[in-house]
Amino acid sequence: MKRFFLIFTVLVLPVFLFASGGGQQSAGNQGGYLRFAWWGNVTRDERTLKVNQLFMDKNPGVTIEAEPTEWGSYWTKLNTQAASGSLPDIMQQSVAYIEQYNDRNLLVDLNIPAQKGLIDFSQWTESSLGAGKLNGKLIALILGINAQGMGVDPAVLQQAGVTIDDTSWTWKDYENAAITIYQKTGIQTNPTTAVYQCIENISRQYGAPLYSLDKKSIGFTNNAAVLAQVKELFDMNLRLKAAGALYDPETAFLPGLSMEELGISKGKTWNEFYWSNQHVGVENASHRTLGYYMLPSVKGDKAAPFGTYLQPSCLLSMLTASKNQDLAAKFIDFFVNDIGANRILLAERGIPAPFNVRNDLAALVDPGTKYVFDYITKVTPLTTTIDPPYPASSGETFDLMSSLLLQCLTGRISSDAAVAQLVQGSNAILSR
Repeated sequence: MKRFFLIFTVLVLPVFLFASGGGQQSAGNQGGYLRFAWWGNVTRDERTLKVNQLFMDKNPGVTIEAEPTEWGSYWTKLNTQAASGSLPDIMQQSVAYIEQYNDRNLLVDLNIPAQKGLIDFSQWTESSLGAGKLNGKLIALILGINAQGMGVDPAVLQQAGVTIDDTSWTWKDYENAAITIYQKTGIQTNPTTAVYQCIENISRQYGAPLYSLDKKSIGFTNNAAVLAQVKELFDMNLRLKAAGALYDPETAFLPGLSMEELGISKGKTWNEFYWSNQHVGVENASHRTLGYYMLPSVKGDKAAPFGTYLQPSCLLSMLTASKNQDLAAKFIDFFVNDIGANRILLAERGIPAPFNVRNDLAALVDPGTKYVFDYITKVTPLTTTIDPPYPASSGETFDLMSSLLLQCLTGRISSDAAVAQLVQGSNAILSR
């Protein structure tokens, strides 16, 4: 399997500090050294490296060491660095882990460099800034607006004669489509590998968050309706497997798969579960046009609450370990606000927050990215308010949910046992 870990270190000649659209300009020999870590894919890596280079071209003597890693290894690597005191200056952050890093006092309050004029928020809304606030501190800046869903291959749907209205389809519709597609084309359906996303989407339809408000238990621990639907989600995967329509679970759940290795990219499946900001990368990896649909609902009733919500696709944080925080702040400002930088990034991480950047990109993005812009516009009226940030140990519960579905699909436990262990095991993790 492919891994993307690049070290990119370049020294450049002196020029002015900033391009148009990002913070204040500054001349002179600034110099300095930064490490920037992110998870991504081939497309993201290529574009981010070009932005790093552009920043270095505009800053005399600055060196940026780039540390891209795929998602599966990213957090393990960062945890190791935290334990050894070798964290980077800047890291791409996730809502799933931001509270954990904040609780360990690893993140800088970005209000501080903003007050010094190093980061410009004049084009940001309060709600956009609010996505990165925790306990009164601005510990991250949103890099893009994002939504849950699944990628689909429209050519396969057409070949099978299947049409889908993703604003009203149900999980039963999804199962029926999967069977028809397999019978007509021989192409299989991906297991619901994004287990926690599917479960969260279901629980939110019943007004239950994924986690309780005190973050010490699963939010649907005693909700019989949600528990029944989670069991049905597991049973649906089992029925598709029994029919031969399910893509090999042990392959689908392999950790660290690159986008090129996904079932949909290889033409093995008609669908794949991922966040909307990953759509361009998956489409590029598959070398064909893909669609992106909302997750199915339980009832298909547009009047009922939808489980879908808008959230930061990812965020950018400065680490307290940084020895050059002013330079790190200037780079963050450049990355999120500079027009030239964002014309390179082209919204691959999601729809940008600053108005001027978003308006500039709307007419410039490629058809795949424009499709994602339109998707966010379509689903926004159907979304409900995002829940509070996940607890620090949420990553462990995600891993548990995925492990239990895989065990269920490989015949090691029943769906009843899987759901029971999901609640008991998650609550044990959260209550530690």
